[in-house]
Amino acid sequence: MKIIDVRTIPFAIPYRKPLHFASGHIDVADNVLVEVVTEDGITGVAEAPPRPYTYGETQVSIVHVINAVFGPAVTGVSLLAREQVRERLSRTVGNPTAKAAIDMAMWDAWGKMIGAPVHEMLGGYTDRLQVSHMLGFAEPAAMAEEALRMRDEFGITSFKIKVGRRPIGLDLAVCRAIHDAIGREAELYLDGNRGWTAAEAARVMRELADLNLSRVEELCPADDVLARHWLVKQCPIPFVADESAPTPADATRELLAGAANALSIKTARTGFSGSLRVAHLAEGLGVPTVIGNQIDGQIGSACSLAFGVSQRSTAREAAELSNYLDMSDDLLTEPLRITAGSMRVRPGPGLGIEVDQDKLDHYRTDR
Repeated sequence: MKIIDVRTIPFAIPYRKPLHFASGHIDVADNVLVEVVTEDGITGVAEAPPRPYTYGETQVSIVHVINAVFGPAVTGVSLLAREQVRERLSRTVGNPTAKAAIDMAMWDAWGKMIGAPVHEMLGGYTDRLQVSHMLGFAEPAAMAEEALRMRDEFGITSFKIKVGRRPIGLDLAVCRAIHDAIGREAELYLDGNRGWTAAEAARVMRELADLNLSRVEELCPADDVLARHWLVKQCPIPFVADESAPTPADATRELLAGAANALSIKTARTGFSGSLRVAHLAEGLGVPTVIGNQIDGQIGSACSLAFGVSQRSTAREAAELSNYLDMSDDLLTEPLRITAGSMRVRPGPGLGIEVDQDKLDHYRTDR
């Protein structure tokens, strides 16, 4: 069960509809496929999505750090020695998605080796999640129309609305347009990507009090320490830490400091092993967790799904699993499916997915 190779394959797939938000935008999925190969001929896979405006990683940096540092560090280690791998990877600071992809590919390889699904190995709480869809910046009518399309075509009734723009009135108009189009039967929540000041965020929450929002996320920068605490104290709904809490240690500090009272778990940055730590930390502190989206492709979404269904705490809320729908193509032989607003894990060992080699050859950028 020893690792003999860690391979990186950069690829680029355009988006049909680019996603824009307060801290950046995505026009092309310039991600990295990570493969962990064992001495028994098993290959586990995962996906690393670079987000330079959030974590400082690029496609080039992910490929380089895995090929030059992380791959050699874990070669020869058993798939079961995840704590050894974690220790060796932690000697290099940062690079969260590169580390997470190696961890998840190891779990996938282990599941394939023993013939067990990863979601059952992680906890096996259920086999499906309700899906939430993320709505990026656009005019109010266009965002409302997209929400209606997602409801009518896929049965999705939970929506994250990207906000944080100026003038604030445009975001207020967007929220009301979506609410008026979908109605009160839908779940709506906001993600500011740190785009507002605390005072601006407080104004928005007051003006949208009648929309019955379920939660808000990163409305202002975590570095605005006193203002953030002031905002969270008066927030009447859960305030979710996302990019301010990329590690279990960061999550602990944010929660204990009163800078948040809920957590977004993204397997793309904490892998499966780190995500277990975050989920158990949150459970111990009595705070809710949600499964977030790193604007993943279908491989990354399959990883989020596998973790989300594994824990009772993460299966309670709709999970952000659908934004691969905005991509023009993907790499799986059989696409993920959303039916009646939910997504079910694939049968089979590991993640239950298979990479289409012809598509990978077409979209890879290293040849």
